[in-house]
Order: sequence, then structure tokens, then C-alpha cells
Amino acid sequence: MSLNLALLLRESATNYPQKTALSIGDVDLSYETVHDFAQRFAGALGSLGVEPGEHVAVLLPNVPHFTIAYFGAHYAGNPVVPLNVLLSADEIAYLLEDSEAVALVAWDGFLKAAEAGFSRVAHCRHLIVARANPADLTAPEGAVNMAAIIAGAEPVTELPATGPDDTAVILYTSGTTGKPKGAELTHFNLFFNALASSTRVVALDPGTVALATLPLFHSFGQTVMQNAPIAAGGSVVLLPRFEPKAAFDLMESHHVNFFGGVPTMYLALLNYPEADQYDLSGLQWCVSGGAPMPVEIMRAFDEKYRVNILEGYGLSETSPVASFSARDRPKKVGSIGLPIWG
Repeated sequence: MSLNLALLLRESATNYPQKTALSIGDVDLSYETVHDFAQRFAGALGSLGVEPGEHVAVLLPNVPHFTIAYFGAHYAGNPVVPLNVLLSADEIAYLLEDSEAVALVAWDGFLKAAEAGFSRVAHCRHLIVARANPADLTAPEGAVNMAAIIAGAEPVTELPATGPDDTAVILYTSGTTGKPKGAELTHFNLFFNALASSTRVVALDPGTVALATLPLFHSFGQTVMQNAPIAAGGSVVLLPRFEPKAAFDLMESHHVNFFGGVPTMYLALLNYPEADQYDLSGLQWCVSGGAPMPVEIMRAFDEKYRVNILEGYGLSETSPVASFSARDRPKKVGSIGLPIWG
């Protein structure tokens, strides 16, 4: 039996090819387009000499390039190592070394630290630069441009025969002591968690419009705000940096009905002076995690926007959702709910 996480994107691209998969700014990308770019990125990795099973690190904010590189690497059979975009050069070098990554996909806004870290790791052979300007096909000496290699690549059209227990993603998590350690998450871990999140935690469908401002390099944002909506055939609106005004603008203009955040985000939205001028009547599902939600914030947000924030608990090692408030039971404020099914 084989299983590959990119099946989530493949199925939605088959069923909803012209539907918007990703939005950022005034750019909408259909499922067909995102899927094609992911398949071509897989082909580009092969052309560079990256072998199936070798690890690909990504240093990308919440931009379409993250989703394309993420699922493209899975199409190529390469486990993904998402890196925090605020890492220093020393930290990047350590994680590239420890994860045995052979390629680094880096956003041009973080290129200085990326180049410095990359240059210190001999086995990391390929630096792939993702540019904010899609018309900019340049790259520094010794690097390649992500858009350019996608444009020139043959797509990988078949999913590799990865097994359910094969490593799909390595998430680095800092414990109380020592350096960060990589949690190896399997294709089944992430596939099942995305399906559980989209069907049992909340009920997502092709009409879902999710605002993804939680970092996609983190397990909460990656599974709940990217993979789960994609599994449902929904649309993901990307916000690289959370700010209350930007979040409100996107929620209103895109008619967002699914929002996930940490408690400080909910507090910032509640306290935004111009919050009352926005129409958030379409908001249906709100989830919170990452830290305990203060009772008064939850009750105030629920009352103001007529929603029912569901609170959960998870960790990197559990892909990440472990327990959640049940949407079909009375909410116990201050509780992290019940263990998820399965």
C-alpha cells in the first residue's frame, strides 16, 4: 500500500481544477495551476539531481511558493524540512546539517541569512531562490531561480510509491534543553490529521475560504490552515504577516469563513479600534491553539462575531492536532476538548 500527502492537492485539482486554491494580494491561483506548478517543481528537483528520499528544506513565508514547493517535493518523493523564516544564518546552517537537507528553497527577503547558512553545509548542494516578483528570473551566483526552473521543467505526473509510514515532513521543535530536534512526521500522520481537521474538528467543504496567517512552517498553520482546506477543495487566502487591519481587510473582501489563530491574534482583532467597520458576517469556523485561550477573550470574540471558537491542543510530534473542542457538543470554556477520532 502506498500513500503520499500530495494526494490531497491532486484530488482537489482533479475535482475542482478551475476553483481558486490560493490567493495572495490581488492574485488568485487555481487548483489546476498550483498542481501543475507543484508537478513541475518535482520535475525540476529531479533535473537538479535531487534523488527521491533526499530532504528538501524550505525557508518561505505564507506565499504560494510554500505550497508549491511543499507538495512538489512530495511529488518527487522528497521529505520536506520547513524552517522558521526568522532563523539566523547559524541556526539555518545547524538545521540544514542536522536534517541532511540537500536543497534549500529560500525567499528572497531572507536571502542574506539563507546564503550564509547554506554556504556552511557541504552536503546542501542546491540553493533555490523564490522571488516575490514573478517576472524576476534572476538568482545569485551558485543558486537557481524557482520560477525559472519550474518554467523549464517537465512535470512529474504520477505520485511516487511512498509508504504510509515513510517520512513526509521533518518539523524542528525546541524542547526545554539543548538544540532543536527534528520530529519525523509520516505521510499517514499528516494525511489523517488534515482529514480529521477538515471533517471532524470543523466541517470544511469546497465553499470554505480560509485565512492562513499562522506560519505555514509551523504545524498548526501547515495542517489546519493549508492542508485541511486543500483536502476539502476550499480556498486559502495567504497573509504572510499578521496585522489586524490586513486580516480584517482580507476577511471582508474574500468573505473568509474559516479563521485559525493563537490567542494573541484574537486579542489584537478584538482591540483593533476600527474593527466595527468590517463585515465579518460570513465567519463560520474559528479555531484556536498554540497557547491557552483566556476565557474572557473567547467569550468576547464569540459574542461580538456570533461564532463559537473551538480550542484545541496539539504539538509538532502529533501533526499537530491531538484534541479539540467538539463542534456538536456544548463548549466547556477553558477546555482543550476531547482526543480527536482515531
